[in-house]
Amino acid sequence: MKRKPPDRRAAAKRAALSALRRARRAALKAGVDLSAWEGEFLGSVEARVETFGRAFADPDKGAPGMALSGRQTVKLKEIAAKAKGKPPRKLFGRGPRSASAAARVT
Repeated sequence: MKRKPPDRRAAAKRAALSALRRARRAALKAGVDLSAWEGEFLGSVEARVETFGRAFADPDKGAPGMALSGRQTVKLKEIAAKAKGKPPRKLFGRGPRSASAAARVT
């Protein structure tokens, strides 16, 4: 008897919901105060994923079969890092230059 292929959309939904719940639990466990916006973001995204299977309507904002858009994924990772006590990641640009790199430029 052949098994049906896995439903990628349902798997993405489960993964997104577990990531949202994991971020919320980590923040509660660590005692980190999430801002009102972050708490509302986690709640509204979770509700949309449970209701519609994905949290965005525009197909240009995310890959097909994904439950969260690219920006939502980045914000979720930032909230999870905040809950773990890690400093926020710099998304664009380069870090400070070293003395040897600055000397080569001049």
